[in-house]
Amino acid sequence: MLHILIITFPFFALVLCGFIAAHRGMLPMPAIPGLNAFVLFFALPCMLYRFGASTPIAQLLDPSVALTYLLCALIMVGFVVAVTLHGRIGWNDASFGALVGAFPNTGFMGVPLLVALLGPKAAGPAIVTILVDMVITTSLCIALSRLDGHDGASAGRAAKNALKGVAANPMPWSILLGALASAVQLELPKPVEQTVGLLADAASPVALFTIGAVLARSQIMARSGEAHPVHWLEVVPVAAIKLFLHPLLVLLVGAGAVQLGVPMDRFALTVLVLLAALPSASNVSLLAERFDADNGRIARIILVSTAAAFFTFSGAVALMT
Repeated sequence: MLHILIITFPFFALVLCGFIAAHRGMLPMPAIPGLNAFVLFFALPCMLYRFGASTPIAQLLDPSVALTYLLCALIMVGFVVAVTLHGRIGWNDASFGALVGAFPNTGFMGVPLLVALLGPKAAGPAIVTILVDMVITTSLCIALSRLDGHDGASAGRAAKNALKGVAANPMPWSILLGALASAVQLELPKPVEQTVGLLADAASPVALFTIGAVLARSQIMARSGEAHPVHWLEVVPVAAIKLFLHPLLVLLVGAGAVQLGVPMDRFALTVLVLLAALPSASNVSLLAERFDADNGRIARIILVSTAAAFFTFSGAVALMT
């Protein structure tokens, strides 16, 4: 357990550093979108390309991993919507609550953390889950969020717009380019490879720092009255579902699939369970704000799950490895 904490501590410490920097005013609020843009459009795509290019193509096209993870994501979305859709929480807020309960922080935190814990082989299953969450889980939840019909947008149109957003996101394209490079054994020219490497090396620390800054910004907005008060019963249960129920569901479904003869090895299942044990993805807060959901509630769920994950994720690693 001490060995696990030694590995996981720096990752969560960087989140805390970003939180403190923004909370104390050392990092100006207008600078946070710039950090997000650097991570999203430069550093993280280079990191995902590098992992994709160095991972055997068979691992990136593993249907057993994709379908197992997708089934669990769909169950999570349906369950969270079912238990939270009542009273003040309509389809819009329930859908983004479901997304934050089913979408782990794989890109910003999961890939570098699991590679540090389990080795480069962990990148393959992790990259598969990023594609599932970005293309299917996110589009489904955005479509469900339009069922309130307050803005006149249909669920079908919302899903179409969500897919357009995925197409404009550089992360899926960087994964696909990395997979193509892996398939054809492409090697970049040395200067280009070094540039990609420098940006990829910056992805993990800047992304983790940015997560903390984004969480601090949500707290500051809540205290200044820009976000309405949120009862803890609207936050803690969803965070608990994310940290405990999601990995348990993946473990049970994955173990059942293996028993039924699905060709998925134990290592891939371990990676899927640990990915599900990660805290909620920080970019869901940006989506909730864009679609007029209760971003204060979503940000608090992300904050609680991130703070608690230092202990729960380390415990999951100890149990699974």
